Amino acid sequence: MHRTTPADSKPGHPPPRLGDFTADRRVLMLITMAIFVGTGGAAAAWLLLQAIALVTNLVWFQTVSTQTVSLATLKPGPWMILAPVVGGLVIGLMARFGSDKIRGHGIPEAIEVILIGGSRMRPKVAVLKPLSSAISIGTGGPFGAEGPIIMTGGAIGSLFAQCFSLSAAERKTLLVAGASAGMTAIFGTPIAAVMLAVELLLFEWKPRSLLPVIAASTVSIAWRPLLLGNGALFPFAGHLDLPWWGLFPCVGVGIVAGLQSGILTGLLYKVEDLFGELPMHWMWWPAIGGLAVGLGGLVEPRALGVGYDIISDLLSSHIGASEVTLILAVKSVIWIIALASGTSGGVLAPLLIFGGCAGWLEGQFLPGDAGAWALIGMAAMMGGTMRSPLTGILFAAELTGDFALLGPLLLATGASYAVTVLLLKRSILTEKIARRGQHVVREYSIDPFELLRVAEVMVSKVDTLPAAMKIDEAVAFFADEERPHKSYPILDADGAVVGMVSRADVLRWRAGRPHGDETLYDRASDRSLTVGYADEPVSHLADRMVADDIGRVPIIDRRTLHLVGLVSRKDLLRIRATAKSAEANREIFFVRRQMAQAAD
Repeated sequence: MHRTTPADSKPGHPPPRLGDFTADRRVLMLITMAIFVGTGGAAAAWLLLQAIALVTNLVWFQTVSTQTVSLATLKPGPWMILAPVVGGLVIGLMARFGSDKIRGHGIPEAIEVILIGGSRMRPKVAVLKPLSSAISIGTGGPFGAEGPIIMTGGAIGSLFAQCFSLSAAERKTLLVAGASAGMTAIFGTPIAAVMLAVELLLFEWKPRSLLPVIAASTVSIAWRPLLLGNGALFPFAGHLDLPWWGLFPCVGVGIVAGLQSGILTGLLYKVEDLFGELPMHWMWWPAIGGLAVGLGGLVEPRALGVGYDIISDLLSSHIGASEVTLILAVKSVIWIIALASGTSGGVLAPLLIFGGCAGWLEGQFLPGDAGAWALIGMAAMMGGTMRSPLTGILFAAELTGDFALLGPLLLATGASYAVTVLLLKRSILTEKIARRGQHVVREYSIDPFELLRVAEVMVSKVDTLPAAMKIDEAVAFFADEERPHKSYPILDADGAVVGMVSRADVLRWRAGRPHGDETLYDRASDRSLTVGYADEPVSHLADRMVADDIGRVPIIDRRTLHLVGLVSRKDLLRIRATAKSAEANREIFFVRRQMAQAAD
């Protein structure tokens, strides 16, 4: 027979509670926890920015200060080459003897922990990741702080969650809440941070996970005035009075950003493959990447570091075309080489600069403010490269405080997203994960098992066996190899289901030499039975079948306990086939109808 039946499948039990969502009161507990995680994420963001500024001042200006400075005034010299090399060497040592999880730009590592690590991060990651990123960026690395803070904030949320008895899904929620809080504090973009969580990290859209993330981001933005100041990070009030044909340039900027994204992504992983062929340990690779950074700094010092001043100049157009072109070329090259070397740093700020430079240059030939086109290019580059278009749109708007450009932002980012989706199998984030053997699907859809009721998939005509059948008769019955099924429902004289019997059961009984007068009822009456109901979602029944390792389940009437159907694994697989056919089968109904009418 079968093992113990789940409580909600016992005959006569009331139907399970159904609704639009599966959230229960535990979400209130997660929201409360997210408040503390959000505070931790905001504090981590402040510490990271302080550490970056401290290292930058020590390395380049030999002063002990946490004031944010620009590297535009640096004078070329030997130290400009040596400093990034030393920084890369330190990071390589930290990665080898500390934790190799600090390598890379942070977001793929966070996704990997969520997918295959049970959302459990180690304490050393929470310490080493921001420290290594501060060293990398402070010594000239052309990176942003968002990837490191996503990893660090996520580590804070994960460590906090591990102090309590939580499921992997709940730990994931708090991990992502910490990551969103960190991003919110760095950039002052709470809505974009929540959208980033949905589009990149959560792999679901449920109140159970969304509400705590909102709580953490809200707490973080509340802390931000005390820690980092008020207002948009890059105040901007540009506008575009576009003519009737003005939407076409928006699409064009998006297409260019998509192509630019594809080229950068492809080059990044080709260079990473070249590093993999070097006859040396990966510990030394960041130093080689640092050498490229230093050489690039000799050509254009502004290409070093985060480059927030470049973003400001692009938006305000306080910059020349030759300088924009040089920054775009140099920063792209050193960013690709440095990131491919496995050093620590984020990709978001560089992507904004790449897209902004291209958009600004295009804006010289388009109607309106070049700074506005730079902002459109930034959003398109971010949304297409990271495959997160809604995040890109909202990030650009919140980052500047300018919501007047939502229409052009939507169009350009959508075009960029379309280009990268059609041209690239994977994004700059998921390609790295795929190279480690973990395929990531970035599409959300409703589970067809949730949409269907058991009555829609069950077989109504069911072969059964009577409860009064003798064991010897059952043995003879299953001895016939032409029997179509391996198990059958057992019905009593009133037609009620009293059990299931399988070929394996009767073989076991034969080996045990049962008494000749025993019946199937005698064997089934003391066994629990897993059943289903015609009015319940298929997903509930499928969960029970998996939990009890059952391939065939009788479907009964809740009131009479009479058999009304049966569901097998084959029926569940048929649902999958139906869902696939809905995607693949194409028909023209109007033409078919007209042909049918003509035939009549």
